[in-house]
Amino acid sequence: MKLLLRCLWLSPLCFSLIATAQPVYFSVPGPDAPELAKRGPFSVGVRTLELLHRDQVDILKFDKATGKAPLYDRPLNVEVWYPAAIPAGREEKTTYVSAMFGTQNAGGSFDIAGKALRDAPPVSGQKFPLVVVSHGYPGSRTFMSYLTENLASKGYVVAAIDHTDSVFGEVRPFPSTLLNRSADQLFTIDAIGALASDRTSFLNGLADAGNVAIIGYSMGGYGALTSAGAGFSSTGGIAAAVPGGYIGDWLADSPKYQAIRRDHIKAIVAIAPWGEQPPYNAWDEEGLAGIRIPSLFIVGDHDDVAVYDAGVKRAFDRAIHSERCMLVFEGARHNTGANPPPPGLTDLRFVQGFDEPVWSKNRIIAINQHFITAFLDLNLKHDQTRSDYLHVAPAHSGDGRWTLPQGTPDTGAYSTGRDAEGNSFWKGFQRRWALGLEMSCSASER
Repeated sequence: MKLLLRCLWLSPLCFSLIATAQPVYFSVPGPDAPELAKRGPFSVGVRTLELLHRDQVDILKFDKATGKAPLYDRPLNVEVWYPAAIPAGREEKTTYVSAMFGTQNAGGSFDIAGKALRDAPPVSGQKFPLVVVSHGYPGSRTFMSYLTENLASKGYVVAAIDHTDSVFGEVRPFPSTLLNRSADQLFTIDAIGALASDRTSFLNGLADAGNVAIIGYSMGGYGALTSAGAGFSSTGGIAAAVPGGYIGDWLADSPKYQAIRRDHIKAIVAIAPWGEQPPYNAWDEEGLAGIRIPSLFIVGDHDDVAVYDAGVKRAFDRAIHSERCMLVFEGARHNTGANPPPPGLTDLRFVQGFDEPVWSKNRIIAINQHFITAFLDLNLKHDQTRSDYLHVAPAHSGDGRWTLPQGTPDTGAYSTGRDAEGNSFWKGFQRRWALGLEMSCSASER
């Protein structure tokens, strides 16, 4: 009671203290978020799988003398979020522990508050599309929890990979990532598919591994493009960066690459995908034309890692057989894909692995939640009402028009797009809040 009375006297301070005491769930957007960002109707469970991809090339043990590398069983830890039935008396929350950001295997760790219940029973009697999420170099399977939890609450089974040799605290040389990224994604899809048919697995009957999307950020985007049909160029820098010719099976004209099964992959989201920028030039026109499924590219126009014009935009322009859209954060650099920085992080060396110089990171992740939901609902759930959320006009959000008569209160309603009064404002955004964005969509050239 004394504390309550003190809070009544010192209400601003108390409200501040109360607010900071509450967990910050990245998957729960704020009041400024666009319409489709909010969490869906399902509670969320989470479990960890320990997978083993047998007989893979151990490229980091390549022997120059023999020109060969040995085989090994490649471990992959995978975090799976899914629609769940939360038992009475249990709370939908958990804590993810991540090693500290950095390519130098810096010591330390940080916690991420999760709005999901560990090992919760899945909902019964329903099957959900599968979404595989692939982090950057480096990253972790919890690096995009704002999206993985959010999508699971909307009726998706979401499997995020810890890519061996690319994980915070356990980073190893780059050739392993270059060679294994797409292979990890495709193997994870197959492994989840096997578990979905295993009566002893919690995924049995829950995950639809014939209806799949891949979401990749940075090196994950590199993998997503390759998994979707963009074979590497034999003259690009990727072929030269992987010793022993082991990248050969992933070249666009390789029979083994052409034989990869892809009919179950229905769409990809490539967030700041790395690889097309010089001097790597991972794919040529023929390779990128091999993508024949819908794609959503997300990028900052000041990306200085994957590079906007010479990298991501060129990949987007050359994916001519894909029904595709590209969302551009004007003024953003490379960090358009991952969680915000953990609270209390003060060292810029680590902060710059999460945050952006211009954009609020919470704003970026809410916009990603909105557009990725629209894209997946359209292409995996065939919800045609989502198309208008992607095919917005005008191209630059700041050019939108939404006028109100003088003195009319702004209710915070979401725009419905073009209307009879001549307004044209991005669908699903609140008045005055569609700013700093550009969207372009291109039909497939078939």
